[in-house]
Amino acid sequence: MKKIYVYIIAAVTLSMTACSDFLTVDPVGAVGESSFTTKEGVDQLLNGMYGATLYRNSAGNALSAGITNYTYGDVLGGQANKGSAASDQPAFTSLEVYTVTVDNAYLQNKWNRSYDGVYRANSVISTANKIQEELSAVQGESKDFYTEAIAQARFMRGLSHFEVVKLYGAAVPYVGDEDYEASVNPQVSNVDEGGNYIYIWDKIIADFQYAYDNLPNVWTSDKGLPNKWAAAAFLAKAMLYQSSPYDGLNGTSPNYAAVRSLLETIIANGVDNNNKKFQLAETYESLWTAGESDWTGESVFDVQTVISGTQATTNSLWGDSNTGMTGALGTGGWGFYQPSYEMVNSHIVNADGLPLLDKSYQSMNSLTQVGEDGHPVTDLTVYTDPRLDVTVGRFNVPYMDWSIPTTIEGWIREPSNGGYYMNKKPQPRKADKGSLSINTVTSSTAKNYHMIRYADVLLMYAECLIETGDLQEARTYINQIRARAANGYISAVDAATMEPATSSYVLEDLVTGTTKPNAAANYRIGLYPESQFTSKEDALAALRFERKIELGLEGHWWYDLVRWGIVVNEINNFLKFESQHLGKYSTAVYNSKWYTMPLPYNQIVKMEGLLVQDQRWQ
Repeated sequence: MKKIYVYIIAAVTLSMTACSDFLTVDPVGAVGESSFTTKEGVDQLLNGMYGATLYRNSAGNALSAGITNYTYGDVLGGQANKGSAASDQPAFTSLEVYTVTVDNAYLQNKWNRSYDGVYRANSVISTANKIQEELSAVQGESKDFYTEAIAQARFMRGLSHFEVVKLYGAAVPYVGDEDYEASVNPQVSNVDEGGNYIYIWDKIIADFQYAYDNLPNVWTSDKGLPNKWAAAAFLAKAMLYQSSPYDGLNGTSPNYAAVRSLLETIIANGVDNNNKKFQLAETYESLWTAGESDWTGESVFDVQTVISGTQATTNSLWGDSNTGMTGALGTGGWGFYQPSYEMVNSHIVNADGLPLLDKSYQSMNSLTQVGEDGHPVTDLTVYTDPRLDVTVGRFNVPYMDWSIPTTIEGWIREPSNGGYYMNKKPQPRKADKGSLSINTVTSSTAKNYHMIRYADVLLMYAECLIETGDLQEARTYINQIRARAANGYISAVDAATMEPATSSYVLEDLVTGTTKPNAAANYRIGLYPESQFTSKEDALAALRFERKIELGLEGHWWYDLVRWGIVVNEINNFLKFESQHLGKYSTAVYNSKWYTMPLPYNQIVKMEGLLVQDQRWQ
């Protein structure tokens, strides 16, 4: 992507707004066709496409339709509670406690925004096609401008459709540029003449394949744009989803060997736009440090943010005040997006520094309890994976450079609704104020959102290795990620000065056999032995848990659970544990049919029979 403030200007210039009806678009002339049928005009359309699809936020939009997907990947997946007040955002609460209905407003918003992204990509393609000869004569980064413009638009069209498929299943309308050209209201059916569902995996894959074949290896000027390796990673991810079992009702077919081959190519040759070979960042914490996270080599495709002026929507992809604490960060927030008790306990490790794959952590006490004085107290003696305190804010542990939380005031809005943990990855540091955050806006930060990072690539590759029978090789890639996690930990600080301090807590680094002192809590991490990878079942258990911890609270987990076909048991186990701490879950049950969310009811009505509800929700 180009710098975010360029996008915002471009989007305003085009006067494009989200479609009020599914797939209802204005004729090209309504947005000034003559103004954009030039190379400069197509460039503006590209800017507007990126800005609206990846960045455009408002309070409700960030919650229901933002690109970070924390509502769906994290809250629907049980890694986080909604937070805020129980009465706030009832449509969100319905998703959280699994009382989902076909008229849920959040699902409508996500649908609209995703298809708006499709519309904008098709508008680029349509306009570029009108002046193809002219644009083909202009040199691009590595090919001609026309080809690269089409490749960018098809990348974003594939991404927008993929956002739909991940949430609603693959039996949804695919809207191509021919559909766009044919009608100002291109209502595309998701069933054929015989009433059979049409699954759109292959069309999404074709878009990503075109982008992979035609985007440059690197962009030398606009370094935030997706290059061919970003397209390759999304191509691999879409192919992996298509290979996944789900519940047998999503038009999938296993093709792990092809996904494995593509991922091998990415691992061997993939580079970022600084021409830096993909690699893991030196420490896990650096991925969530503004000013450090951009070009570590781990960013395969980032939604990049910069601080420009005072526009909150340009530098808080999670929502400007949605995810902020209620005052502890200096400006106040609404307190959404609180890590779950289950997510925190899942970081507890055994004597070998390995996760409790038998889920025995669900029978243990919560690591944070309420003390006699009514304030939360965290048991810091329990050994956990060091990634926990990078991902989650816990009481009695330094919250970056702000302070050490000890009382709920300023940190938790309604503990009985959200629990006693705070999100951490989206938040700015106190030292960021000025050039890396906006002083007046909670959670305004210049840290990027990693849509796909190299750790994800390695874990996808390990999954394919397991599925194709190379269990021990898969172990080596998972252990690479675990070894990186041992490179850093949250250190103890003095509560008054926030300067380094001594403590009795340590990191037991069983990767190198060293003990590192003065930790904020007890941490321990080790590598998987060969014995964990002697059966496919055990290997998959380790792989899945590593995705849970490594990619924790990054908007992926529910999507993984449904594609693996294990969502029902996993969420119901989560509910059993979480209900011990939060009464709202006491009667909640995850329906055995819910491997997708329902297609929005009002869209089905508007399309008068062309759009057929998913079979699980009929």
